[in-house]
Amino acid sequence: MKSNLAQAASWAVLLALGAGVAESAAQTASASVEEVVVTGSRIRTSPLERDQPVVAIDEALVAKQGLTSTVDVLQRIPSAGGGLNAKFNNSGNFGNPPDGGGVGAGSAEIDLRYLSSRRVLVLVDGLRWVPGAAASGVPGSVDLNTIPTAMISRMEVLQEGASPIYGSDAIAGVVNIITKDRQEGFQATAQIGQTDHDDGFTQDYNVTWGATAGNLSIVVGGGYFKQDPVFSGDRAISRFPQPYATACDASCSSGTPLGRFIVSDPNTGQDLNLTLKQALAPGVRPTYIPGDPTGAASSFKGFTTADRFNFQPFNYISTPLERYSIFGSVRQDITDNITFRARASYVQRKSANQAAPLPLFVGPDAGNGNLLDTVSVDATNPFNPFGFTLQPGTYAFIGRRLVENGPRHYEQEVDTWNVTATLAGDFSVGDKNWAWDVNAIYSRNTANQTFTGNVNAQRVQQALGPISQCTGACTPLNIFGGAGTITPAMLQFIAFTQQDSSQQELTDFSANLTGDLFDLPAGPLAFAVGVERRRTEGFFQPDAIVAAGLSSDIPAQPASGKITVKEAYGELKIPLLADMPFFHRLEASLAARFFDYSTSGSDETFKAGLAWRPMEDLLFRGSWGEGFRAPSIGELFGTASRFDQEINDPCSGLTAATPANIRANCIARGVPANGSYVQLNQQISVITSGNRDLQPETSESWNFSGVWEPAALRDTNWSRNVSLEVAYTNLELDDAIQAQNGQSLVDRCAQTNDSLACGTITRTASGQIAGIANPLINIGRIKTRAVDVNFVWTSPEWDAGTFGFRWYTTRLLEFSEFVPGGSGLVKIEREGTERGSPDQAYPKWKSTGMLDWDKDMFGATVTGRYIHSVQEAGAANKLESRLYVDAQLRWRPDFMDQDISFAVGVNNLFDKDPPGCITCGLNNYDPNAYDAPGRFFYLRLSYKQ
Repeated sequence: MKSNLAQAASWAVLLALGAGVAESAAQTASASVEEVVVTGSRIRTSPLERDQPVVAIDEALVAKQGLTSTVDVLQRIPSAGGGLNAKFNNSGNFGNPPDGGGVGAGSAEIDLRYLSSRRVLVLVDGLRWVPGAAASGVPGSVDLNTIPTAMISRMEVLQEGASPIYGSDAIAGVVNIITKDRQEGFQATAQIGQTDHDDGFTQDYNVTWGATAGNLSIVVGGGYFKQDPVFSGDRAISRFPQPYATACDASCSSGTPLGRFIVSDPNTGQDLNLTLKQALAPGVRPTYIPGDPTGAASSFKGFTTADRFNFQPFNYISTPLERYSIFGSVRQDITDNITFRARASYVQRKSANQAAPLPLFVGPDAGNGNLLDTVSVDATNPFNPFGFTLQPGTYAFIGRRLVENGPRHYEQEVDTWNVTATLAGDFSVGDKNWAWDVNAIYSRNTANQTFTGNVNAQRVQQALGPISQCTGACTPLNIFGGAGTITPAMLQFIAFTQQDSSQQELTDFSANLTGDLFDLPAGPLAFAVGVERRRTEGFFQPDAIVAAGLSSDIPAQPASGKITVKEAYGELKIPLLADMPFFHRLEASLAARFFDYSTSGSDETFKAGLAWRPMEDLLFRGSWGEGFRAPSIGELFGTASRFDQEINDPCSGLTAATPANIRANCIARGVPANGSYVQLNQQISVITSGNRDLQPETSESWNFSGVWEPAALRDTNWSRNVSLEVAYTNLELDDAIQAQNGQSLVDRCAQTNDSLACGTITRTASGQIAGIANPLINIGRIKTRAVDVNFVWTSPEWDAGTFGFRWYTTRLLEFSEFVPGGSGLVKIEREGTERGSPDQAYPKWKSTGMLDWDKDMFGATVTGRYIHSVQEAGAANKLESRLYVDAQLRWRPDFMDQDISFAVGVNNLFDKDPPGCITCGLNNYDPNAYDAPGRFFYLRLSYKQ
């Protein structure tokens, strides 16, 4: 990152600032102070002279979409790659994602450019916000649910990197949420809605009140939001583990209420794969006949695909969420030159995830990665029908769905406090006006999760072991009798309620100074400098039983850490030419940021840009910049956990038709040559963890854009304003922090015998994959290129009314990942594909168009959202293009004394279901890219005093 250009830029910034300060003398000015928030620069600039591509979203635009969640609004931007939202129901289904941040149940995050939410910086009033907490890890991303909706005035999305301006995380872009600091009177909104399936009822209420008296302005408000769940079993796409299926296939679970028993009878030498014919009465031991194990007199039959368990109906396709929020803002003009502002907010989120009852897997091929893989079922257990101890050599696997213990239910309660104080002012230096601000932030996220449906593996071991050792409170466990035979007494001994917690704190102090240094022939030389010191602390504390390694669900260990960073930055805006033919304005910009991390050491980033306006109507912009992202607490200090990734093992069921290279490589890795190994379950344990040896990510980006706002089309008979913006982004990320894709590792090992890939995979004696070791690493490189096109047109006031049209489109030209292989980096081209678990679509085209109409008391909006087709990377399945259409009608009666308006609308007007995805995780579609199935109707009431 220390290129000659970068060094030159840093010296230019420092020398120019020093010269300007030396030449100037400070004087007191008597001008009123007005806060200005500029996204993409710390230099105060007119919003009409932006040097970066920014998408602005105000309250009116949000209201026209019928959306009640900040994340839903942001994820509709075509350059967004998705992120966590209410359509994710991962708890209990997939374990902890391989990113060190935990499941993030109930959280809401924004991803730009498909680079993940960890590489998007979220600011509130230009200041940082505390990372999320969901009691399952220590994430590095902001949970947008922790920001009160009623507090938001508008949002600005910078669609390019800005690390030299804002610091770490601003690689893919910046989301700046601007809050209300002035308001007169009372405002309120209420919205209710539900799907056309009579579920998913949603209600959202927000109120704000503000007043100004002399130099004091106050705004206070609050909100309440509640969303009811939608169950997977109530939608055709998600009723079974395969999209739109009507019956179970091999993707359903081996963990059934009747049990699956893979045993090797030492008395007969038979290898058996059995299940019960039917459930027995409580206390009755099944009948096993060694000479005829599946005969008429036996309680058992051979296990087939038809016996597998459909876990889908228990899941949510849209998770429940409840949120309470309050906020307050006080702004006091202390003098004509100094203003103090304090802002405080509190949000409580209650959310839930749910999965099918726990599949209790025991035995050498269980693949839990914990104590259950070593459990033996003693011959003296009163319910063991086989007459011999089930142990390595006599059994490989038992799967019993604990339906008696109910579904696995996860409830989160997250409390978020944020207090921010800003002292700002301005003064004169010679004839120039300089502005300053000093900021202090304290913010804390505390999360607690309650999980019911788990069992203690150590107690399971005791209850299945020798009867002589099952004493006291121990009750022998019956996993052989089928549904209803695990009694309340048995559950009381083995079951427990899991209590997990996590917390993150942010303490941040910053100071900024900006103004004009001196005049150049083309205008004033503007600058901004600043310093920042922040500390982030976080911990994750799993339940004591889980921490001891005795959970039967996802293993986890405590994790904690803190990161302290000291930063300084400088920014220059240099006018080069002005008011000349073909050079209405030519301006250069330089920025540098220096930082020192307690965990990652010292480094610097630089940025240079050029803005050329050949005429007033036309603007061309170009920039080069470096990015930096330090590893987060979870990425550095996260302990080992399990991600249950859906993986198809190419080594399963080897036959003569298996490609020769795959057959040879699988056999070389311990898979039986006779084809006896058949994969038991699609979900494979991928053990992921943080890594204290991680290095920071770095990036280099080139951005070019043009904006055309023709004066000839302004205030004409058919247009009031027209603007067209085209922006090109080329970004290359080095030392990307992430785990490798488990499916890719398995495929590379089978296809090429790649030593690095094969070295991560552990197999049992029968060939089953026991686990994949996949810690976070600096994986290699990511390269992405995209073009954004934004078009805005508004009409004059015609007899038919006023019309407006907004069109936002992103063309993904390239998204390539370079991951380690046995002979160097392996390139994986993602553009135009669906990655599958963990889900991520990379459509080449995404587009949103919005047509508005308003006349007198009435208005209407129609929105179209297009997602181009993608090809599944791991299956011969094409996800066809989707066009979602939303519509809204508005009425604002002018005969009423108060400003009241009504809106009724429907999202997904034509009831377009998402395309089915075979390799995607839960619910058989990608929740990053597509709407949940079904129309959504809503009614909205707004009041303004």
